[in-house]
Amino acid sequence: MCNPVLQIDVIIPTQTKYLDLIGNIGEHIAKDLDNFSGDREALAYHLNLVLTEATTNAIKHATLTTPKDTVRVTIQTQENALIIKVYDHGQGFDLETVPLPDFDQPKENGMGLYFIRTLMDSVTYTKQDDCNVLEIIKYL
Repeated sequence: MCNPVLQIDVIIPTQTKYLDLIGNIGEHIAKDLDNFSGDREALAYHLNLVLTEATTNAIKHATLTTPKDTVRVTIQTQENALIIKVYDHGQGFDLETVPLPDFDQPKENGMGLYFIRTLMDSVTYTKQDDCNVLEIIKYL
């Protein structure tokens, strides 16, 4: 892997009032990417949505175990990829067993992972030493 062109590391309390901040960071990054020739406005919208959804999930599930916990979000741009990692301390889940949403009878919950998987190129979820990591990659 080459050296990152840009790396942002944000740690927030598990409170939804910080979701706009996380989404806005994604938007600004998309609009400032030097090596992206695609639709910057669409990418900015997608990154805002993906970061907000991923962080929301981490907040919801991390607070089940420790209400005063934090969520860490890293965003790294490389020459040909944007790598987002969302770290939480919840119990975790198996990404492969998450069902597709019911589009005939959509619910308010359950669309986040679908959007993340649809809009991004790679999504993995792993358990590391003391936390869970949702890694999201968008190739530029």
